[in-house]
Amino acid sequence: MKYKCRLKVIFAERDIKQGEFAKKVGVSASAISSLVNGHTLPSFTVAYKISEQLNMDIREIWIKK
Repeated sequence: MKYKCRLKVIFAERDIKQGEFAKKVGVSASAISSLVNGHTLPSFTVAYKISEQLNMDIREIWIKK
């Protein structure tokens, strides 16, 4: 199944810096960059941490294509 990551849009809307966000979630800046650019999908644990930090449902961040 294909998913589209909306993190780039969400970060822009909320003026969130990727490096700072990565620290809050506990992953590397390159890992967040890879997610934002659609190169990888996160583990469930990382996706959950991201959704908690953004106060959003996981399904609002990664949507089916």
